[in-house]
Amino acid sequence: MEWINKRVLVIGAGLSGQAAVRKLQSLGAEVFLTDSKRIEQLVGVEELGLDLEHLFLGSVPELGEIKPDLIVLSPGVSPKISLVQEAISQNVTMWSEVELAMHDCPALCVGVTGTNGKTTSTTLIGELAKRTGHPTVVAGNIGVALSGQVKDLGEDSIVVAELSSFQLEFVDKLRVQVAILLNITPDHLDRHGTLEEYFKVKARIFENQTANDLAILNWDDPLVRDLGPKLRSRVMYFSPTFFLQDGISLWQDHIVYAEKEKSMIPIISRKDLHLRGAHNLENVMAAAGAARAFGLAWTEIAEGLRQFKGVEHRQEIVGTYQEILFVNDSKGTNTDAATKALLAFEEPLVLIAGGKNKGLDFHEFMKVVRLKVKSLVLLGSAADEMEQAAREEGVQTIIRASTFEDGVEKAIAEAIPGDVVLLSPACTSWDMFKSYEERGELFKELVRRHYRKPI
Repeated sequence: MEWINKRVLVIGAGLSGQAAVRKLQSLGAEVFLTDSKRIEQLVGVEELGLDLEHLFLGSVPELGEIKPDLIVLSPGVSPKISLVQEAISQNVTMWSEVELAMHDCPALCVGVTGTNGKTTSTTLIGELAKRTGHPTVVAGNIGVALSGQVKDLGEDSIVVAELSSFQLEFVDKLRVQVAILLNITPDHLDRHGTLEEYFKVKARIFENQTANDLAILNWDDPLVRDLGPKLRSRVMYFSPTFFLQDGISLWQDHIVYAEKEKSMIPIISRKDLHLRGAHNLENVMAAAGAARAFGLAWTEIAEGLRQFKGVEHRQEIVGTYQEILFVNDSKGTNTDAATKALLAFEEPLVLIAGGKNKGLDFHEFMKVVRLKVKSLVLLGSAADEMEQAAREEGVQTIIRASTFEDGVEKAIAEAIPGDVVLLSPACTSWDMFKSYEERGELFKELVRRHYRKPI
């Protein structure tokens, strides 16, 4: 695309929006920026150097006033807002920030999506990619805007991108040469409406793949598995529960790769992994498939897997205090993620849950809570809804907390030596915090502060 004299409206002035503005400015486009927040509520906007005629903060611009050739939508902005709907009705081209980022980037793109496990898989793939010696960028929904990371990357570079459903809504020409779909469970239904629509958006990661590209799919998820025959690209399946004669799976407690009519290759023993829980086998297998696609030998992949210790806020060990293990799973922002966290532990659990619901039903989750959790501490705006579901499913010990700090103290009071205190909220953090990271950091600080107190 020729960018000189192109008028581009960026909607959303957060990290992704600001990164998009900087890239568009470097390309020579005339850039406009809008956000529902006022400038004093935003950090970093003044450094973009946009004049008042190009800034619409705390107000909605008239589309006819700007006459944009292109709109770049930040992932946190709903496409249902009137400005976006008006633009769609007028056939204005709409891109996501990741579309803009990769538009002119010649690097190999590895994209990871799914409901759960994206961050762990993306981080692990990034660590494996660095072992190739090629310049590697890890960005996207993981917390680093892609547009700000891809400048000057060449054909020998690797981009590993975590891609959320929000980032995939407006795929145009984005080609993901190695695309991974980990799993699909209900999430973000407040934005997408139905599971079918949510899945449809996730599947757009494969939209521009060719026969030379690779799709890595979870055999154990029927929705994901059935997508395979419909794709143009090569398909590699993985499964932690079934032995696959063609793909990556588990055989006698070893992760192995098998190919039709060829001998099976052992990759790594399950006991050599630091990651805990059956769900993490999915992440490891998907990462191993991606690493093989960009050229690592199986021995190099095994060494990378052996050294990987996980990511912050995803079943992160905070520490053991007075023989009580504290685990920060603040990134468990939906019921499926929180369920997997519960199933990763055999010890008695004190669970801290709650926050802002995303349109999810809590009853199936509470069935697992009843079996796995000895004390449930509830907080946040979803606490009433969660308590009702918990009582209906027979959860015995339910404790309400007025604040997050109160919830952590009550959880500590409930725990005895041998227990695990687990923060896995099954909700977003947005009712009490700016992000799940902020929530997780406070949890860690509160735990450490409690045990620094004199007894």
